[in-house]
Amino acid sequence: MPTIRPSSDLRNKYNEISEFCHQYEEPVYITKNGQGDLAVMSIESYEKLVGKFELYKLLDEGTNAIKENKVRPFRDAVDDIQKDVIK
Repeated sequence: MPTIRPSSDLRNKYNEISEFCHQYEEPVYITKNGQGDLAVMSIESYEKLVGKFELYKLLDEGTNAIKENKVRPFRDAVDDIQKDVIK
């Protein structure tokens, strides 16, 4: 169940909202005039979320590369990396 708070709580109960976000690692939804307006979360939770999106993007790129047959054997890739390191 999402936590929903009015925008006035950002001003009046900031510490309470901050503690909640850090303790439960989930966002607090802020309303303005009874309508959804913002989602507030800890920086740690935000960075995890962004990291997941970046990972999903890389996985999608890999999946597309396989579909388009733009792949090569792992051993060849490792050999190329080792050649660059030795130079």
